[in-house]
Amino acid sequence: MTQPMPKARTGQNFAVVDLGAFSQLHQFVFEAPGIPIKLEGKVFLNQLLNLTSAEISVNKLLPGKSIPFYHKHRLNEEIYIFLHGQGEFQVDDYVFPMKEGTVVRVDCDGERCIRNTSQMEDIFYIVIQARAGSYSEHTIQDGIGVQKQVSWAGKEQV
Repeated sequence: MTQPMPKARTGQNFAVVDLGAFSQLHQFVFEAPGIPIKLEGKVFLNQLLNLTSAEISVNKLLPGKSIPFYHKHRLNEEIYIFLHGQGEFQVDDYVFPMKEGTVVRVDCDGERCIRNTSQMEDIFYIVIQARAGSYSEHTIQDGIGVQKQVSWAGKEQV
């Protein structure tokens, strides 16, 4: 049975959501509007966290399974970060292995698909979509140090 999406807890400058253990991602099912596809173990974080600069999804792919379609994007490149399991990644006419610790960037026009080559282990991965060509400064240049001693005492629990 599919569980309802969790609710984010928010404050003035943050949103936090607990999806539970990755092994339990199968409780979430993504259904694309207007497309007869149901993907078990896929959660998009954009609406849950009110993201304004990227789309991020947390994903599970069962043993021996493949994403059942190729896809590409009009405006967004994608970054895949593999957290657990092993399989193969396909971009256009290239296939390469991926496993825990593999990170893949795919241009908008790259036709992509992944498959789980294990018969025993799930694959868990995160996908980040961001507008291609929009990143102009390194994170260290964007960060601003705050002259304040770190303290964990007396803070409000959310």
